[in-house]
Amino acid sequence: MSQGTIKKLTDKGFGFIEGERGDIFFHSSSVDGEVGFDSLREGQQVEYTEGHGPKGPRAENVKVLA
Repeated sequence: MSQGTIKKLTDKGFGFIEGERGDIFFHSSSVDGEVGFDSLREGQQVEYTEGHGPKGPRAENVKVLA
């Protein structure tokens, strides 16, 4: 799994993670665990799996690191 920092969140249900290979998109449906999208904050450390969506790379299985 890759690790990164939440760089930007939108009120439309998606955001961007500053990852090891640059910024990567993620959708609220990609957030795993007990923490929902509404609980995420910019600057939080997360881990994720790199996947591929219809518009290019995206983060999947996003989990907040303790």
